[in-house]
Amino acid sequence: GNTIRALAAFIPADSCQKYVVRDLREMPLDKMVDLSGNQLRRFPIHVCSFQELVKLYLSDNNLNSLPPELGQLQNLQILALDFNNFKVLPQVVCTLKQLCILYLGNNKLCDLPSELSLLQNLRTLWVEANYLTQLPDVVCELSLLKTLHAGSNALRLLPGQLQRLRELRSIWLSGNLLTDFPPVLLHMPFLEVIDVDQNSIRYFPSLAHLSSLKLVIYDHNPCRNAPKVAKGVRRVGRWAEETPEPDPRKARRYALVREESQEAQVPALLPTFPPTNS
Repeated sequence: GNTIRALAAFIPADSCQKYVVRDLREMPLDKMVDLSGNQLRRFPIHVCSFQELVKLYLSDNNLNSLPPELGQLQNLQILALDFNNFKVLPQVVCTLKQLCILYLGNNKLCDLPSELSLLQNLRTLWVEANYLTQLPDVVCELSLLKTLHAGSNALRLLPGQLQRLRELRSIWLSGNLLTDFPPVLLHMPFLEVIDVDQNSIRYFPSLAHLSSLKLVIYDHNPCRNAPKVAKGVRRVGRWAEETPEPDPRKARRYALVREESQEAQVPALLPTFPPTNS
């Protein structure tokens, strides 16, 4: 049962690892291998013989390293390494030059290697729920990137070089430590989705000039105004349904009353928990 599989995954013996992956001896017809949720502590190296593999899912295991033989999978387009124990991204990942989608969320990454810039076909990058205190500069070198998920980190600002990513269409930054709306985003008129939910932004500049914008999510910020947007753009947050901007005096009063009510609460008897995405 599951207990035996968990024990087999824990013991780094070839026979045990083969038990976990069972009948995976031949290249799957759909060119996909999904080993998610197998509690693996090391990657089954014989999978590297499937050189035509296109999709490899290793989510929700206990991996913290990958073998250099993984570089044999040069046709790989999707690689999922989320929900593991990676503190450093294995260099071999940066040799997989056909990757289009890379999932690195829910690990323990503090940075990304400069060699990641070799992945010039990357369209989607997930680095949410890691230990990033700044967005790695190498992200700004991924010229074809369309979607960036960097929520639930500890980002306080974004690098100006981000505007180089002219193919970027959506950026997800919820649950970070932003106190100001990132100025660089004001110079990216090609963005379609901006998510800055659950930050500490108190004021939003006008976004009406962002001609491609379709959705802006700014809820759960201590803001005193809603961002102005062009007609047809959907806003998710306080005052989102109001067409004109709320009266600034009313906004200030609302914010002050909210702050006073929060200070009046006595949470001493209750544990506090970090906010979770709704």
